[in-house]
Amino acid sequence: MTISDQIPPMRNRKVAVLLYDGLCMFEFACAAEVFGLERPEAGPGWYSFHTASVDGRPVRTQYGGRMQPDGDLKLLQAAGTIIVPGWRGAEASVPDALVAALRDSYRRGSRLLSICSGVFVLAAAGLLDGRRATTHWRHAAALRERHPLVEVDPDVLYVDNGQVLTSAGSAAGLDLCLHLVRRDFGSAKANLVARRLVIPPHRDGGQAQYVERPVAPQRRDALSPLLDHLRRRLDQPHTIAALAARVNMSERTFLRKFQAATGTTPGQWLAQARIEHACQLLEQTCLGVDEVASRSGFGTAMTLRHHFRQRLGTSPVAYRRRFAAPVP
Repeated sequence: MTISDQIPPMRNRKVAVLLYDGLCMFEFACAAEVFGLERPEAGPGWYSFHTASVDGRPVRTQYGGRMQPDGDLKLLQAAGTIIVPGWRGAEASVPDALVAALRDSYRRGSRLLSICSGVFVLAAAGLLDGRRATTHWRHAAALRERHPLVEVDPDVLYVDNGQVLTSAGSAAGLDLCLHLVRRDFGSAKANLVARRLVIPPHRDGGQAQYVERPVAPQRRDALSPLLDHLRRRLDQPHTIAALAARVNMSERTFLRKFQAATGTTPGQWLAQARIEHACQLLEQTCLGVDEVASRSGFGTAMTLRHHFRQRLGTSPVAYRRRFAAPVP
């Protein structure tokens, strides 16, 4: 059961979206596309859409255009849902007037929703303290550092805390907006909106599958030949005793030096290297899942699926469907 199963839909259909200088247009468009268009096919009682800046003055968008809001922060007082579509950056200050307005809206029972870096605005208002929240994986470390009371989950597409909701980067804002429609109107109408947007009504997995896999730095040390050996033999079993003997160390010394050199344990290092190899095979070959599991060292498709679900939040088949190169 998800938290939204226990929460009644918001009856106040007024949606207010924050505008600010440097407005992230894609994030704004996610909110506008879902909540701002008239949808007669959805029946009566659809959302009414409004925009507000801190002082009611026009703002300059990230692409140099200008946008005139409907009003200032007073508009938030009547809104059932307030959306912060991104922000100027993790280090950009949040105006005191905006912090106060968001806190007041929260006390009145309004829902507050952030898309991508908009999480820094909700965090600055103290609305995420002690709560689980997400943002784009590239901002996760900055969010932890600047707001240590927030329980940052960098792997999911969105987090629904009931009254406060956060989404991961950019397009995950669409996932969260559709989730809110599902809460308010049910799956049928959410599916209708998704169909009009030509996107799936629900995406499997989290954003962990989209994180860049950087090439490991080629720093040569005593263990480098061993790591090269392991990369060439990911499909084979490896024991701590055998690895330690290969580098002429005791097992205790080997584990200590491996941790110092890689920042992790041999088991964790192997699991990650095997996941990365499996991803490459799924993206670049037509091998079956059983063969991918064998070649990447997981042995069976069941084990491969377990590690994919645990680390990437999806299945090998879903990963291939999303990321495999098209067959010419």
